[in-house]
Amino acid sequence: MQIIHILDDFFYSLFPVNVGDKEQIIKFLTDYYTFSVFKPKVTITGNLVTVDVDTSLILSQDNDFKRTVSLCEQGKFDEAKPILENLIEKNPTNSEYHRIMGQILSDEGNQDEAINSLINALRWDSKNGWALLLMGNIFAKFKDDVRTARIYYDQALIAKPNDVTTLNNIGVNFLQLDKIEEAKQYFLKAVKINDQYPNALYALGKISETEGDFKSAFNSSLQAIRFNKNRDTLFQQSVNQLFNVAKHITKTEVGKKITKEYQVKLEVEGGTEIEIIEDATIKTAAKFEFAENYNKQKHTLRFNPKNLAVEHLIMHEMVHLDLVIEARNNELNQLFISTGSHKAAFIRGLEPTIRRLKKQGVPEDSIAKYCTGLFEGLNLQIYNTPIDLFIENFLYNNYIDLRPYQFLSLYSLINEGIKAVTEKRVVEISPPDILSKSKIYNLINAIQFRELYGIDLINEFKATTAELKQAEQFYGEYLDYKNDREPAEEYELVQHWAEDLKLDRFFELQEEIKFRRNKDSDSIFDQLENDPLGMNEPSPLQERDMKKFQESQKNIGTNMSVMWFMVDALKYFDGMPAAEIKKIALEIAMLGTQGYNPNKKDYILNSIPNKEFSGYHILSYYYVSFAMAIPDVLPELQLPFDEEYQMAKSLFAQK
Repeated sequence: MQIIHILDDFFYSLFPVNVGDKEQIIKFLTDYYTFSVFKPKVTITGNLVTVDVDTSLILSQDNDFKRTVSLCEQGKFDEAKPILENLIEKNPTNSEYHRIMGQILSDEGNQDEAINSLINALRWDSKNGWALLLMGNIFAKFKDDVRTARIYYDQALIAKPNDVTTLNNIGVNFLQLDKIEEAKQYFLKAVKINDQYPNALYALGKISETEGDFKSAFNSSLQAIRFNKNRDTLFQQSVNQLFNVAKHITKTEVGKKITKEYQVKLEVEGGTEIEIIEDATIKTAAKFEFAENYNKQKHTLRFNPKNLAVEHLIMHEMVHLDLVIEARNNELNQLFISTGSHKAAFIRGLEPTIRRLKKQGVPEDSIAKYCTGLFEGLNLQIYNTPIDLFIENFLYNNYIDLRPYQFLSLYSLINEGIKAVTEKRVVEISPPDILSKSKIYNLINAIQFRELYGIDLINEFKATTAELKQAEQFYGEYLDYKNDREPAEEYELVQHWAEDLKLDRFFELQEEIKFRRNKDSDSIFDQLENDPLGMNEPSPLQERDMKKFQESQKNIGTNMSVMWFMVDALKYFDGMPAAEIKKIALEIAMLGTQGYNPNKKDYILNSIPNKEFSGYHILSYYYVSFAMAIPDVLPELQLPFDEEYQMAKSLFAQK
């Protein structure tokens, strides 16, 4: 084997010879590198000294060496040491034998003997990086000699100039000694070589946190997570650090400043003021009430204070407005409309679940609330999930200082989503089809969170392969739109995803311009009063159906079933305030925008829980509620039950 040394200061620190004394150098190296009867050939050329050692007859000890390494990894130094001593006796030319012996001696607390073994390692291989690093560690840690430690550290870096592991290890050692500035220099060098090296990024985050620079700490910790593919101890440490730093930042005024500036911007662009209200009664984390939908002068943004990092929630809702303003400026905005008929279609699909809950003894009012909650919750997901992807991407890229708020808020919301689709009781009572589709929408949010913040919560949803595949497909479609989205294109995903999941029958998207042009007032209730059948002018088909229905009633004559159903309605409405009756009347009108089938038996009203109506039953309530609360509109209903109503009133008066 051939060993080459440079005749520099480092060489003279390894070998006790006089500087420039060639004869002494040759003699010392010849004696040192002699093994058994084999003497090396030592030559000096310029500032290089070459040692040629004949090792052809030295036995290979690979198996014993591997065993030694394994024992050391298990901490069994007492067993490893004699094997290693035997290896060194037989083959002292192997630098790694001496290096490992130095490591054992250092771990045993014998630092002076460890140094001697490491010097031997470096005499046989002056570029043994691990030996150089360990020497530096011993002088820094146990000798409190930073100057000498730096000599060995620098040599380690000369041997491996682009080795980020060596740089990081040096930095860690200084960090453990509370020598922050020295540590920082090495971590920065490591990141300069490899800006995706998670160990150094995590350490820089830790240093920044110690220095109170929480913004830099958050960014470094986030990068450490994103670039760590091993999900190891370092990964979890980085996640914990990110949470700690984010919580520090959210206690500052940074978020409030961001939300205020954005609020002013939108008020100027949209021409309408925004009032932001803390409201613990809302069911969602936050909601935006458009002024024009509530006949108000100002938009209202409500947020629930129980949620983490509410500044993110406020910004999220305001981006909804921003997207609407953009769409309106291009006359492309759409409204998400869900009426009573949509709800009725949804409830009909829940019949097996309703029957099962009844058998379990669940009260009917609880069942009604549960069904309504499912309907409203699913519609929220249908509408919001695609749009939210664009919103969160916008916030992440345009409001970097908001990221700590966004991180904490999204993490909390996604975990709420996990509970909503995996808790035992939820799984037991929920319709499997609805639960599965809700899970798909939740998974889409989790996929984006993983892409933004490197934390993968997807397995927590316990999704099937098909559910995950569908979510990934939808997210891929979003990516196709993400970078070159045109105004209002997000509504295309709302519609397409709902169609793919067969959920489009529970809502409809309407062009806002046409919708508002056709409305007689800002209130849907006012519209229904003016047009109780839900149409300004009946279509020819609807006129035909109405005439057919009226003719059939003439043939029947007095409909006794309708009369008795009307008596039931009069009893139900007896003593009820007119405003409440009116509310029920308008819900029946909304539900019946496509007409009622007298032969059906499963109509459900949200305002009259725990009650199912047949076709004639709900038509009777329809007539009576309008007769009592909105009599002026009654003729427009064209319901041929005048005689039945008079008889019902007479019978009711006698009781």
